[in-house]
Amino acid sequence: MLVLDNFLLFIFGALIGHIVPRFPVLLLSRGRGFNVHFPPHPEPVPLGPHLNQRILHLRAFYWLSLVVVIVPLAVGLASVRWGNAAFGFGLWLAGGWLVINRLQSFIGGPKPPWTLDMAVQLQTVMNHSSSDAACCSWPVPIWGITEVRCSNCGARLLKIARPDLGRKRTDGRIMGLLRLLISDGYPLVSSEEE
Repeated sequence: MLVLDNFLLFIFGALIGHIVPRFPVLLLSRGRGFNVHFPPHPEPVPLGPHLNQRILHLRAFYWLSLVVVIVPLAVGLASVRWGNAAFGFGLWLAGGWLVINRLQSFIGGPKPPWTLDMAVQLQTVMNHSSSDAACCSWPVPIWGITEVRCSNCGARLLKIARPDLGRKRTDGRIMGLLRLLISDGYPLVSSEEE
């Protein structure tokens, strides 16, 4: 029975160590006031300053997890030293995995789901659509699941998959949080060029 208890405490610690550093992305992006400028989840998102601001906020929340992970790492270390070692090791393992996951983008791993380059590309598309070289006379760029296209003429403006933007989902808050925990914000589909 002692082995089962330690295993359950390890799983509980790992679950807490996985969720706590992701609180900024999980909670702040799903707030009611944070989503007033966006349509519900399955619909395409119109390009605009609020979308760029959202991408930059989510980018900041993504990197903020490196600061928030200090809490589970510290509690895990204290628990290994003075408390239950299985629980503390679960916290330490999940927190350490997040640190490795975030820092691998600097040495050739996958890029974060929300980047400054993504915001710049979307701003470039918005600037191009308001210029004389626009795709049609009334361009309205929208960001679908795998691309940015004009909703009036259907022209493809940018081939980039849309990451999770923290919008309210039709399948409920719990499923949205679970999907975000599993995907870590990355798009569930990828564009052909990526």
